[in-house]
Amino acid sequence: MPPLFVLALGALGTAALAKVLARESRRVNAELDAQRRAEKAGTLDPRATLRRDPATGEYRPIDS
Repeated sequence: MPPLFVLALGALGTAALAKVLARESRRVNAELDAQRRAEKAGTLDPRATLRRDPATGEYRPIDS
């Protein structure tokens, strides 16, 4: 393979990875902001425990 082709493939891979990481970062920050707003509004107990949702595998706060 010509070196230019390998470099172009590496650049495309890097751009795709950066896009995925940026999207994940925005998703996580949106979840954290929503939780902070809920805590500030008093609708979420800050002492709530986390339980794993078997359907999605995510941990969610559950009231004790």
